[in-house]
Amino acid sequence: MISAPGDGLPLPKYYRVKESIREMIQARGLTEGEMIPPERELCETYSVSRMTARQAVMELVNEGVLYREQGKGTFVAGRKLQHETARLTSFTQDMNTRGMEVTSTVLEVEAAEAAPAVARALGLEVGERIVRVRRVRSADGEPMALETSHLRYDLARGVLDVDLRKGSLYEELRKGGVRIARAEQSYEATLVNDLEARYLGLPAGSAALLIERVTFDDRDRPFEFVKSVYRGDRYRVTTVLRP
Repeated sequence: MISAPGDGLPLPKYYRVKESIREMIQARGLTEGEMIPPERELCETYSVSRMTARQAVMELVNEGVLYREQGKGTFVAGRKLQHETARLTSFTQDMNTRGMEVTSTVLEVEAAEAAPAVARALGLEVGERIVRVRRVRSADGEPMALETSHLRYDLARGVLDVDLRKGSLYEELRKGGVRIARAEQSYEATLVNDLEARYLGLPAGSAALLIERVTFDDRDRPFEFVKSVYRGDRYRVTTVLRP
């Protein structure tokens, strides 16, 4: 049992159960995809109510330690991949540095008209021509993100003729003469909708990370506006802070 903190305040029951479950996972050596005991058994083991056991489990689900499958049970989640915000890298570069094989399911690569939000981000007029690339990005065969890139047509039209299933979009842009200089990126917690859930292999309403980025070239022109929905159970963002 976990002791109370030094200030003498008692820890809530659900928190003690949560940390005990975490310790149980480590002690038993449970790995990704292995099932933990059902709530009924957790209630008996820790002498708590069904509500307390459920809250403890849901806390671990929200932290990405566990995941639930309706009608099947609760399972140990895989290790989260970390992304350092101080580095500007493509998904392909990011995964390759971890020794993971990157593949993409290309949903669309087409010329389109810039919607208002895209036009603002790229400094274009609404309705101007752009290139839109939508892909499911996978690492070692597991879907990690649904990514939609909106690119200036004058700088990215060559992408329309490229097979992006295994290649890097940024690498193709570099081949076309684009020199990537910097990016402005934002992060927001979100829940996946039905479409995103289908592509990411998650239940609808699962926690996810919405990343929006505007990328600039060496002439400080915004050439890309990308929206990516990352699985919350497999992806973590870290920031290095220096004085």
